[in-house]
Amino acid sequence: MTQNPIFTGSGVALVTPFNDDHSIDFDTLGSLVEFQIENGTDAIIACGTTGESATLNDKEHLSVIEYVVKKVDGRIPVVAGTGSNDTRHGVALCREAAALGADGLLTVTPYYNKTSQRGLIKHFEAMASASDCPMIVYNVPGRTGLNVLPETMAELSKHENIVGIKEASGNLSQVAKLASLVGDTIDIYSGNDDQNVPILSLGGVGTISVLANVAPRKTHDMMASFMNGDIVTARKLQLEAIELIDALFCETNPIPVKKACELMGLCPGTLRMPLYEISDKNLEVLKSAMKNYGIL
Repeated sequence: MTQNPIFTGSGVALVTPFNDDHSIDFDTLGSLVEFQIENGTDAIIACGTTGESATLNDKEHLSVIEYVVKKVDGRIPVVAGTGSNDTRHGVALCREAAALGADGLLTVTPYYNKTSQRGLIKHFEAMASASDCPMIVYNVPGRTGLNVLPETMAELSKHENIVGIKEASGNLSQVAKLASLVGDTIDIYSGNDDQNVPILSLGGVGTISVLANVAPRKTHDMMASFMNGDIVTARKLQLEAIELIDALFCETNPIPVKKACELMGLCPGTLRMPLYEISDKNLEVLKSAMKNYGIL
């Protein structure tokens, strides 16, 4: 763990609620923020993948970050998603989000055009240099087609503003190699809810979680139990959540979690295309898992 992590524990990758006309539902967004804080969530991640950042224009993107920062009002850290496959665009988003008061930045690997590992280093260094705000690299090769190698992250750790990585490669061997190389110079966050506790066991400091949208208290408790030395409870909470976690990813995120939020009365399930309504078959899978978990 670094000396001053942006956060430890459970950070929610918050959904962005939309009205029927697909405009941003700020009133419901405020309710979601309060629900998370009341249930022990340790950080809010705004405008990440789960927040449908890919379909927010820059004005909308920054308005969500600004709203969440003001609503949270310093009670817990706010991390702003500012990644882009265009480095200049990413630099601008980083600069703007920092000016709006974000406590940290989350920057995904460049997608579609991709780059080399050398290009990754230059890309992330440019965004990290755009402000004094600490930055978490987001490695999710299943979505971007590009993997941040452990050796690359070790090089990036030399930049004073690059302080963490959200690891969603799904490869625990890679996470172990990463941890062995970066030591306490980088904070490792789980990016896959089914690997929260395993990644903590390799030196991780928390999770950036989809599950926390619908089970914030238990996700917080999972993290806190492990970090307080109660491995048995942490493992129990991890395993109890596996069926629900699988259901939350039975279709492309955030399709299932947004429907789950709707079923719980937390927010409308409205999605922006190309994301589309969950299938009837998978809806039944989701409902069953939610009932078994005790949230429906």
